[in-house]
Amino acid sequence: MTPEEPELKNGFEPKLETEQKQDPDPETMAVPESKPAPEPATIHVTSSDPEAEEPNETEIQSNESDKPEPNEQNANRPAELQQNKTFTMRELLTELKTEEGDDAASTPLSQQSPQQQQQNNAAMELIDSVTSTDEEGRSRQRVLTFAARRYASTLERNPDDYDALYNWALVLQESADNVSLDSTSPSKDDLLEEACKKYDEATRLCPTLNDAFYNWAIAISDRAKMRGRTKEAEELWKQATENYEKAVQLNWNSPQALNNWGLALQELSAIVPAREKQTIVRTAISKFRAAIQLQFDFHRAIYNLGTVLYGLAEDTLRTGGTPSAKDVNPNELYSQSAIYIAAAHALKPNYSVYSSALRLVRSMLPLPYLKVGYLTAPQAGKSIAPHSDWKRSEFVLNHEGLQQISKADQKQVRRSLSGRPSDVSNSDKKAIKVEVPEIVSVSACADLTLPPGAGLCIDTIHGPLFLVADSWESLDGWLDAIRLVYTIYARGKSEVLAGIVTS
Repeated sequence: MTPEEPELKNGFEPKLETEQKQDPDPETMAVPESKPAPEPATIHVTSSDPEAEEPNETEIQSNESDKPEPNEQNANRPAELQQNKTFTMRELLTELKTEEGDDAASTPLSQQSPQQQQQNNAAMELIDSVTSTDEEGRSRQRVLTFAARRYASTLERNPDDYDALYNWALVLQESADNVSLDSTSPSKDDLLEEACKKYDEATRLCPTLNDAFYNWAIAISDRAKMRGRTKEAEELWKQATENYEKAVQLNWNSPQALNNWGLALQELSAIVPAREKQTIVRTAISKFRAAIQLQFDFHRAIYNLGTVLYGLAEDTLRTGGTPSAKDVNPNELYSQSAIYIAAAHALKPNYSVYSSALRLVRSMLPLPYLKVGYLTAPQAGKSIAPHSDWKRSEFVLNHEGLQQISKADQKQVRRSLSGRPSDVSNSDKKAIKVEVPEIVSVSACADLTLPPGAGLCIDTIHGPLFLVADSWESLDGWLDAIRLVYTIYARGKSEVLAGIVTS
């Protein structure tokens, strides 16, 4: 952290880390088709006890990047536009020897304007000046340099070839990864800035090029990270969020883009004035949640949602409570945060970053349960009943399923939450109980037969069960928690979750 990047007083500081990649074999390394997405956020969790007088600050960070989005643009275009195929190292080096002379003899007069030629020459100079300290890096850069020359040659013949512009931007972005942060000739920022110019031009020519908006946003994010918490960084993060938004508008079925959008908003929230922070944080929460709804086992988005909820709890606690009655109190936010971090750990128990985070937040869970709260329900066995017969009662959720707690059992639940062991598995047989293997789907619902409120439908092998949450905010928490428990079960990780809540 540089002197210009003061740590937030609440101890929560999301970061995007430098990617850790495994470079492919030089003999089979191909020209990149898409840029990997950035890292999940790094957070600082102050303590497992939010009221501790002297918090022991521990950094929680992820060390693995999201998978890249598949590049489907070329596959959907006519054959005459698909000129930029993927080459292996051997093919590229062979063609480099055999085609250089042919290109010089056969290339028609340039169709580019002097300004375009100048820009492309500047981009080639940047790529040509990239050096590497090892043979593997030099081999990788030779491939990228040759690819850049091909795209430059294509653009000389057809300046409006947005495929060539897009692929050249990818080459510049990949070349930036071969340059260290302290390099000055060329600098990583120079290469990323040039890549952004190519993405800008490509999307101007083809406004539906969603992969370009996605990778452009990643390049802007990388530039923003170099600038700490400055006004310039704030503007870049805003640009990144705008491009992620365009990418999602063009391809809504992209959990990676939604997750990265949430990360960019999380970074932006750490820079903007305090009056704007809450709105941006809640928008980030909605993006992570949308990513999870598209891919229930997307552990990165699950973990990131946990970190941003923890930060929101810290901010709310530090400012002295909630500004309005409809907002969730800090203790509930801490508990929600712990649910998502526990779920991420259950899905990926070998990830040390998730394990470390879980150790800090596990005590915030309503052990021995994952979630405890209130839902309005009809009598057991009666999915349709007069509104007057629906009663608000307490429910608990763990690795085994969702269970209604009768008044007689509520004292046992209270004792368990205060640290005393209890078992409500043999509670009132008339109480509602849904075991995880019985679940078919979980969704929000709205029906006139239900009492007023946020409807919840759990479809089971025995038929649907309808419940009503206290609020739409509460409903989101129940939906996510039940879906995560089922996803963990479907992935064969229920024992891991059981160990979290019962050990």
